[in-house]
Amino acid sequence: MRAIVVRQFGGPEELRLEEVPDPVAGPGEVVVEVEATGIQFVETQVRTGSLQGVSPIAPKALPWTPGRDVAGVVASVGEGVDPALIGRRVAGQTALSGGYAERAVLPVSNVHPLAESLGSVEAVSLLGTGRTAIGLVETAGIGKGDIVLVESAAGAVGTLVLQLARAAGAEVLIGLAGGEEKLKLVREFGADVAIDYTQRDWPEQVRQAAPQGVTVVLDALGGETGTSAFELLAPGGRFIIFGFSSGSITQLDPAAVAARDITVTSYFGPPTGHRGPDVQIRQTREALTAATEGRLHPLIGQTFPLADAAAAHTAITTRTTVGKTVLLP
Repeated sequence: MRAIVVRQFGGPEELRLEEVPDPVAGPGEVVVEVEATGIQFVETQVRTGSLQGVSPIAPKALPWTPGRDVAGVVASVGEGVDPALIGRRVAGQTALSGGYAERAVLPVSNVHPLAESLGSVEAVSLLGTGRTAIGLVETAGIGKGDIVLVESAAGAVGTLVLQLARAAGAEVLIGLAGGEEKLKLVREFGADVAIDYTQRDWPEQVRQAAPQGVTVVLDALGGETGTSAFELLAPGGRFIIFGFSSGSITQLDPAAVAARDITVTSYFGPPTGHRGPDVQIRQTREALTAATEGRLHPLIGQTFPLADAAAAHTAITTRTTVGKTVLLP
C-alpha cells in the first residue's frame, strides 16, 4: 500500500509517499481501507521534532507515518473482534499513528460505525476535534450567561466550540481569527462578534464588546495573544489552555491569577480534569451523533490527495487554512 513516511524530522518536505507493507490486524484490532484522514495541528509540530519527549504521539524512533483520525471501510479484523464489522463504514483513531495511508490499524475500542447520512470526510472531521470541542465546553462549564472568547475561532475546533457553546446557553460569543475571510466564517458559525487578532487594538475591541470582561477564554494560540486574552477576563473567570499554535504556551503570573480568582486549566494537562478513555469515547460518540442529527456541523476547509501531505502541512503552518484539513488516499 501507499503511505506517507517521515525518515528524518524537518519541514513538510520530509513527508514522502512510499510503498510499505500492508498492515495486519492483531488481537482487538481492525484494518480499515481509508477513505479520509484528518490532519491534526500537533502532527505538524511532531514532524519538526520539537515535541520529542513531550507529546504522546511523538514517535520514539523513525521512520514514522503520522495520522490518528481516519474513516473508511473495515477490511479485516483481528482475534476477538466481531467479523460482522467487515464491510462496515466506520470512523476512529489509530493507537498513536499510521493514518496517512491507504490502510490503517485501529483498536476496535476506538471504532465508531457510521450512519449512511454522515460522509467519511465529515466524520473524520469530528473525531479528535469534536471530542476536544465537547471537552472544552464541559471543562469550562460554559452555560447560561457566559461571555466566551474563543481563539482560533475559524479553526476546526473553534467552529465546533462556537456551536456547542451557543447550545449550552452562552450569552455572548466572541471569536478571534486572522483576516476577513476567516472572520466571515466565524460569524457564520455563530459568533456575535468576530475580531481580527492581527490588529494591534484587538483587546480594546473585545473590551468594547464585553465591558465587564469575558467569563471564559479558550486559549488556542498561546504566546502574547494568550497573555492579552487573560487580561480580558472578569474576576472569577475561567482560562482554558488547549493549544499553542504561536509556538509557545501562555505563561501566566500565579499572583495575578490568584488576585482575580481566575481558574486556569490546561486541557492537555496538568491538570486535565476528567478525560479518561471512557469519557473521550463518550465525547466522540456525542459529536458524531450530533452531526448525524444535524445539530453539529464540522467546517471542512480543504482536502488534499494523500500524495500532497506536504502541501497540506505547509498550508496549515502558514495559517492559510480554515476548519479541518483532510487527506484523501
